[in-house]
Amino acid sequence: MNLSLIDPFVLAQDYPDSQTGELKSGHATCIRFNRKGDFLASGRADGTIIIFDVETNGVAHKLRGHTRQIQSLSWSRDGSHILSSSQDWKCILWSLKDGSKVRIVRFEAPVYIAELHPYNYYLFVASLFEDQPMLVDISSTIPVKRQLPSIPRRLQLNEEDVNEKQAAQDAKQSTCITIFTSLGNHIIAGTSKGWLNIIETESCKIIHSTRLCNGVIIFLRLTASGRDMVSNSSDRVIRTIPMPDLSQVDLDINNIKIEVEHKFQDVVNRLSWNHVTFSSTGEYVMASTYMNHDIYVWERSHGSLVKILEGPKDELGVVEWHPNRPLIAACGLESGRVYFWSITTPQRWSALAPDFAEVEENVEYIEREDEFDIHPIEEIHKRRLDLEDEVVDVLTIEPVKGETHNEAFLMPVLLDIDDSESEEEIVAVGPGTMRRKSPGEGREWMNGGDGLESSDDRNSAKRPANKSTTRSRKR
Repeated sequence: MNLSLIDPFVLAQDYPDSQTGELKSGHATCIRFNRKGDFLASGRADGTIIIFDVETNGVAHKLRGHTRQIQSLSWSRDGSHILSSSQDWKCILWSLKDGSKVRIVRFEAPVYIAELHPYNYYLFVASLFEDQPMLVDISSTIPVKRQLPSIPRRLQLNEEDVNEKQAAQDAKQSTCITIFTSLGNHIIAGTSKGWLNIIETESCKIIHSTRLCNGVIIFLRLTASGRDMVSNSSDRVIRTIPMPDLSQVDLDINNIKIEVEHKFQDVVNRLSWNHVTFSSTGEYVMASTYMNHDIYVWERSHGSLVKILEGPKDELGVVEWHPNRPLIAACGLESGRVYFWSITTPQRWSALAPDFAEVEENVEYIEREDEFDIHPIEEIHKRRLDLEDEVVDVLTIEPVKGETHNEAFLMPVLLDIDDSESEEEIVAVGPGTMRRKSPGEGREWMNGGDGLESSDDRNSAKRPANKSTTRSRKR
């Protein structure tokens, strides 16, 4: 019924046109939609992860385990697990069934970004600050870390052609971003010297290298199909790249070609870009701007700018496009709020009845001759009984475009006061009595404690101190 009230020309629009709402729960630093698009994960500056329900804007989960700012989030394919990386040098794999920590992996350097394997959530790749990237297998309790190379593979006739100066420059390279391909057989890595390396996941060896730019490759993102990739680099140019088919059995690594399809940039203002991503269909490229509050949307078919979304007076960091709908979410760098842009759909009430007419202003209504006639009670009663005989189907769930229903996992929503959307943490102290949580309460895990002791244990620990103070007062 709701779809019938919407203008069909509005449904055909593929990109948002205006800001429609915002969310606030702490200071958000990064966000990520799950594959189905029904949940939005938000990593906060204090190390907490909030899982929002997209339909209701309510909090479905709160995950606490990091002590510093969240750097990146990565969902598993079925939405049952999520991987978080933080500035506390740790990556944590969370189970969203009960909110527990499945694995905790600590590194020797801060983590730029960590990405889960598309089909195996016990395997992920992490980019480290001033260190080599790691491929981590956490199928067992003891993680197995494999170092990935950063030195590009050059097509030389023999190794003697590589001079000492070139070798010294290659040794200084570090990998800034690593992602898996759509099947997970290869890893795509971007370096600080503008090189793009394709690494085989099984052998951890570089099979192809190409130079995209002279600056630092800051970010990489694939489309849902994995056929196209977008890159953001420090030279203020966004590039879209069609990806070669790396799943061929007889793949010739010497004939792999990676060519830039489009280059997007602001030639007039020379703006830098904070974050880039594809639309749900891959037809559009979106980017948030540095020291600005606008979002730029380009069309890939013609390579032209189609929309500049004006946002709040807040510089925007991470921006994400909903997997199925023309909905954009972005987090503000200063306020930490999560803002939304979508299509405002004016309802078409003429779809309710064929003789229903919409008017711009009030008009004088002329009633029909028999419109307000009084009918017999028996006839009115008969009409009501006829309407009650109609069978209303309330069990059939119509499929939604873009959604797959073969995924069995459904996240349990915790209906707890502690998981409210409010910024003010509230605790229940009695039946019907609530108070604001004192600073530091409930964060024993940040101070090295387990934070899992019961309320009886906490009360018993406090009682001896209370007795000693009363005795001192009597004296």
